[in-house]
Amino acid sequence: MNIIVVEFIIYCIIIVLVGSYFSKSSKTQSDYLLGGKKLPGWALAFSERATGESAWLLLGYTGFVFMTGLSGIWVAVGIGLGIIFSWVFLAKVFMREQQKYNVLTLPDYLAVRFGQKAKLIRWLTSLLIAGFLMFYVGAQMAGAGKMLFTTFEMPPAIGMILATVVIILTAFAGGFISVVWTDMLQSIMMVITLVALPIVALVYINTNDLSITQSLATAGDSFDGWFGGLTGFALGILFFNNFAWFFGFLGGQPQLSSRFMALKNDKHANQGTIVAIIWTFLAYGGAFLIGITAIAIYDQGSFADVEIILPTMILQLMPPWIAGILLAGVLAAIITTANSQLLVVTSSVSEDIIHKALGVELTEKQLVWLSRFSVLFFGLVGMGIALVSESLLYLIVSWAWAGVGCTLSPAILMTFFWKRYSSAGVVATVLAGLISTIIWISTPLEEMMTSRFTTFFIAAFFGIVFSLLMPDKKENVMTDTKEGAL
Repeated sequence: MNIIVVEFIIYCIIIVLVGSYFSKSSKTQSDYLLGGKKLPGWALAFSERATGESAWLLLGYTGFVFMTGLSGIWVAVGIGLGIIFSWVFLAKVFMREQQKYNVLTLPDYLAVRFGQKAKLIRWLTSLLIAGFLMFYVGAQMAGAGKMLFTTFEMPPAIGMILATVVIILTAFAGGFISVVWTDMLQSIMMVITLVALPIVALVYINTNDLSITQSLATAGDSFDGWFGGLTGFALGILFFNNFAWFFGFLGGQPQLSSRFMALKNDKHANQGTIVAIIWTFLAYGGAFLIGITAIAIYDQGSFADVEIILPTMILQLMPPWIAGILLAGVLAAIITTANSQLLVVTSSVSEDIIHKALGVELTEKQLVWLSRFSVLFFGLVGMGIALVSESLLYLIVSWAWAGVGCTLSPAILMTFFWKRYSSAGVVATVLAGLISTIIWISTPLEEMMTSRFTTFFIAAFFGIVFSLLMPDKKENVMTDTKEGAL
C-alpha cells in the first residue's frame, strides 16, 4: 500500500507542476478561457475525451454494466456514435463560427449570433450551465472520495477535500491551456487503465476456470441478453433510455464544445477527429469488458456500492506498483472533468454574466484574475455539494447531461443548420429544456423514459414553434447582432 501512496503523491505533484508550467502562457482572457488558438488538435482531442468521460465512465458505467449485463452496451453505443458525430460533423463548424464571431464561450456565441435577445439568452444559458454543472463538479469530487476510500480506507470527506485542492490548483493558474495539457496526460492514463484491467481480468477468469457465459446466465434473467430479455414497447424504452446519451453530444456540452472552438484549422480538426474516435473505442470497449468480467469474478450483491468495482478489481488483481499507476487513471478521470467543468462555470459567470451581461469593464489582467477567483470560489462550492450529497454518480451525471447537453444541443444544431431559427426560438429552447428536465427528474416520469431523450425533443419542439411564430426581423438582424457582441 505504501507504494500506491507514493505513486499517488508523485502523480498529483506532476499534474500540478505541468499545470503551473503552462500557466505562463495564459496572459489574456482569450488564453485563459479558450487557449488563444495555440493548442494542437491531437492535444485538444485527448482533452475533450478525458473531459467528456470523468469518474462516470470508470466508476459509474462499469458499475452500471455489472448490474445490467450485456444490455449495458447500448449506453456505450449511444455515446460512441454521439462522439463520432460531434467530431465529424460539428467540430469544424464550431471552429469556424468561433473565428467568425470572435467569441469565447457557448452562451457568448448564442448571444452574439441572435443579437435581438442577446442579454436574455446570455443570462438564461449562463445560469443553466452554471447551475447544472456545479452538481456535475460535485459528482466528480464525490467520485474522488469513493476511490480514495476504496484504495486507502480514507474517509470519503478527506478524499473529496484532497481532490478539490488538486482540481483547483490545475485550473487556477493557467486556465484552459493548463487544463488541456494536464488533460492530455490524464487521458492517456485513463486509456491505460481501461485497456489493461480487462486483459488482466480475462486472464484471471481463464486461470481460475470461471465462465463469463455461465455467470451472465446465473446473475439474473436479463443479464445474458443484448436487449435485457425485453421485447416490444419495453425493448424500445430500454433502447431509448440507454442510447439517449447520444443526444447530449450534439454540441450542447460547453466543456466539450470549447475544445472544438479552440481548434486552429481543418488540419488540426482532422487530426483531433482520428485521435478522439480511436480513444473512444478503446475506452468504452475496456469499460464494458470490466463490467462484464466483474460479473464472472464477483456475485451480485457483493458490493454495497457498485461504483467501487473498478478500484476494487485493480487492488485485487494487480501488483501494488501497477495498481498505483492504474488507480491514478481513475483520479485522472475525476480531475480532468472537474477542472474543465469548473472552467466552464467560471467562464459563464466571469465572461458571460459579469463582463458581458452586466457590462462591467475590466482590463485583460483583471478579467484573468476575476476568472481565477471564480475558479477558487466555485471549486469550494462543488466540494460543498459533494460533501452533503449521497446521490449516485450515474444519476447526477445523467441529470446534468439532460439539463445542459440535451437542452443546448438542439439550440446548437438549429443555429448551425436551420436558417429560420430565431432569437425567440433560442429562448424557448432553453426554457423548455430547463423546465422539462426539472419536472421529469422530480417525478416518476424519469423511470418511464429518461429525460436525456425527452428533454432534447421537447426543447427542439418549442424552439421550432417559437421560431416560426416569432421570426427575427431581417432588417435588424445585423445591427442587433453587432450590439449583442458589444
